[in-house]
Amino acid sequence: MLSLILAAALLDPTAAPVVLPSEPAPLHATLLTPESPTRAVAVILPGSGPTDRDGNSPGGLVASTYRLLAEGLAEQGVATVRIDKRGVGQSGPAMIAEQDLTFQTYIDDARAWAAEAARVTGQPCVWLIGHSEGSQIALAAAQDGNPSVCGLVLLAGAGRPAGVILRDQLRAGLPETLLAPAFAVLDELEAGRTVTNAPPELAGLFRPSVQPYLISWIGLDPTDLIRVYEGPVMIGHGSTDIQVGMVDANALSAARPTAHLVVWDGVNHVLKLAPADRAGNIATYGNPDLPLAPGVVEDVAGFILQPR
Repeated sequence: MLSLILAAALLDPTAAPVVLPSEPAPLHATLLTPESPTRAVAVILPGSGPTDRDGNSPGGLVASTYRLLAEGLAEQGVATVRIDKRGVGQSGPAMIAEQDLTFQTYIDDARAWAAEAARVTGQPCVWLIGHSEGSQIALAAAQDGNPSVCGLVLLAGAGRPAGVILRDQLRAGLPETLLAPAFAVLDELEAGRTVTNAPPELAGLFRPSVQPYLISWIGLDPTDLIRVYEGPVMIGHGSTDIQVGMVDANALSAARPTAHLVVWDGVNHVLKLAPADRAGNIATYGNPDLPLAPGVVEDVAGFILQPR
């Protein structure tokens, strides 16, 4: 199977689909290259849930954050491969049984995309740009001196273990009567044990088929990963992010003082200018015509392209 298919370039000379062989079906992405000579290449790793290569998902997320980021980076000379992760978009047929899916599945896919992006662009290595949950995937994929990875850009990424963040989210959204049983389930998952007695009201979060994934994810501490990674790292975070707070960016920065921390004032989780109030903030999630906040593209490109 050809990895790089050029038919789409007839419509747009800078864009072409990339197909990565995988089982049970191939994975798909878009390669966007600058009109000027390519100075670097990055793989954009999406956040949690059914988020596609453009940064959109069912249920109202149509901010097109990753498409806008890719287009902005192309203007700066940085090529990007933005992916439909396994089970999403054109990569939907590549989904495996839920009980077999673990966080390591996405880590392995990210490593494969890094190697493929370097190959099809002729670059010695690529940058991993991880957004939200993709930030932790990027950190894990770059471990052990992965030669395909030049460095990391972590955008709106968690700086605490998933169990800590899930407890905060449950406190904010669950009735008091469900908190103790929910936390008891988390205790078991953190110990590496599945449970059969989760409250029916929490079946969506703790159904048996998703517990292997939760166990594989909940045991990873982003600060441990960033502390031992030896390559260059940028941490980018918005001050009005209502999904992942500044506490997470500060935790990552404290664990890796040499990382380049950038805080964008008035910028939210989808990297757009947004007020702190929840209604106004969430409104930006449904507006693909709203550009990325000033400075986001420039700071990411500047970090990737700075001489080292």
